[in-house]
Amino acid sequence: MKPVLFAAFLGIGLIATGCVRTVSGTKTAAWPLVKDRIEGRYERPVNEVYDAAKAVIVSNGVLSNEYILHETTNSVRALEGKVKQRTVWIRVESVDPTVTAVTVQARTKGGGKDIELVHELEKQIALKLVK
Repeated sequence: MKPVLFAAFLGIGLIATGCVRTVSGTKTAAWPLVKDRIEGRYERPVNEVYDAAKAVIVSNGVLSNEYILHETTNSVRALEGKVKQRTVWIRVESVDPTVTAVTVQARTKGGGKDIELVHELEKQIALKLVK
């Protein structure tokens, strides 16, 4: 009886997991339908916000990829890295010529969310822009 229950729970767990689109445009295996990202908006140019986001990832962990998602204007860029054994994605995009949006997303190795880390990284980006 116990092996049957274990197999049933394992099957339900596998069905519940799926692919989630990241803010960088890639996909990752994760638990869907959970809040795993926070957005902030700043009155700064894209390049300045992108440099601040990059510095935050490097100071907290390891930067693994940089993406240019809108090649003609460089107005949408993304970063991917590892911070505290979490995979972190940061998207930086121009909302208008004076406002830039930053979206920070993080997932655990098992595909779970880490909203506390997301909030902390977004706050660090804001503090970098003040200096």
